[in-house]
Amino acid sequence: MNSPKVLYVCSEVYPLLKTGGLADVSAGLPPALSAQGADVRLLLPAFPSIVAGVTPEGPSLLVPAGGSMGLPAGLGPAPRPTPGPSPWLQCGRIEASGQAVWLLHAPGLFDRPGNPYQDASGKPWADAADQFAWLGWAAALLGTGLDPAWQPDVVHGHDWHTGLAFAYLNRLVSAGHRRPATVFTVHNLAYQGVFPPEVCARLGLPDALFHLEGLEFHGQVSFMKAGLRYSDAITTVSPSYAREITGEEQGCGLDGLLRHRRPVLHGILNGVDDAVWNPATDPLVSPGFDADRLQGKAEAKARLQQRMGLQERPDGLMFVVVSRLTEQKGLHLLPGVIDEMVQRGGQLAVLGAGDPLIEQALQHAAQRHPGQVAIHIGYDESLAHGVIAGGDVILVPSRFEPCGLTQLYGLRYGTLPLVRAVGGLADTVVDCSLENLDDGSASGFVFRSLDTESLLSALRRAFALRRRPADWQAVQRHAMALRFDWARAASDTLRVYQQARADATGTASA
Repeated sequence: MNSPKVLYVCSEVYPLLKTGGLADVSAGLPPALSAQGADVRLLLPAFPSIVAGVTPEGPSLLVPAGGSMGLPAGLGPAPRPTPGPSPWLQCGRIEASGQAVWLLHAPGLFDRPGNPYQDASGKPWADAADQFAWLGWAAALLGTGLDPAWQPDVVHGHDWHTGLAFAYLNRLVSAGHRRPATVFTVHNLAYQGVFPPEVCARLGLPDALFHLEGLEFHGQVSFMKAGLRYSDAITTVSPSYAREITGEEQGCGLDGLLRHRRPVLHGILNGVDDAVWNPATDPLVSPGFDADRLQGKAEAKARLQQRMGLQERPDGLMFVVVSRLTEQKGLHLLPGVIDEMVQRGGQLAVLGAGDPLIEQALQHAAQRHPGQVAIHIGYDESLAHGVIAGGDVILVPSRFEPCGLTQLYGLRYGTLPLVRAVGGLADTVVDCSLENLDDGSASGFVFRSLDTESLLSALRRAFALRRRPADWQAVQRHAMALRFDWARAASDTLRVYQQARADATGTASA
């Protein structure tokens, strides 16, 4: 098949808007797809920081409601924002990258200050269903030919924010409209976009879709389920996570549907953008370093200690965390190991925010161990680079982890990951067992049970390896030589597109 036109639908993209790893994926995968011949356009909500980073270019299009302008009346009323002008799409390019985008403007829904997903009290915006129904509706209309000059072969949506696109496409196609191939990517199944059934009429969702085999999820409407149910293919961000979500423990109530759709479920490991995360060229880490020139890493450690108010101890084992401070990330275990960590001569630097109880416990640990433990509440991109560059071991003890990016950044920067064997962590980090040290495959420290003793055991292995400098350096060199690049992820994704297009047209895959 020819190189596809791809409508890539997402809610954030680095560096314009980032609340998590989704933004990094949206920055890394589209250019890698383009480099392999795909014609990719992003569809993004017009949040203020996104609008500020996009140069308008080309046409704008009104986004009509269902039942008008020849669209199927059977869809019912389309999603309606607060009263005012109709939503519209503006074509443009991201100034930093040149990436082509459509921006969805919906008056009253996106153009407001603060977090794009939560209000000032930390609760989801009351009109979140409307926000992302409009995003899905715009994607469906573009997919069926709203712009006659650019009609996508594939609509590729990411996480629950885009899920309704696939339900809307299902109704449009069944009414005789153009049919693109559809791919839905799960970044984190735990966040599902679940809303009360009363939203159905407002969002243009007919009763025919509200049932167990459709959008209904325990009496409510699930945007995530829409994507899983109505897409031609499903991907997720690591092979292990693709397997795990078909089981009850990590299936979040959708494991039955995922088992049913297992033939079209694919695990594709995320990559690392070498233009952003490369210790030799990172402008936020100077001087740079690589596996053969590690003096820059030693200097990064000294800067980190100074910046975080830690004692400057070149030989102290520096453990670092860059994460949301939540139980999902396994960080409720961390306060229980800090005393032994410090007793053994380690230090800890934490960058993150989240569960107030975890934050408080870490702050108490910092008070007990001044100069050895430090915590910075919040997120700072520059500091994140400094923490990862200056650390010796990066802690990612997650309860579940679809892919994880911080462990990949740690590998690249010679900051050995200490991880729990789940999801993408299991796929990317090899434990420093004797046999793995012997054959040169070791790249970090891996434990299995989600409990304090198992985490402590992995910490002790890190201290033991540090006392063997030659082995430590060998593992560090191997870790830094590993490459998890977007080119590989793009190749795998293009194969999924090819199969989805074949299924959509009823032809055999080449």
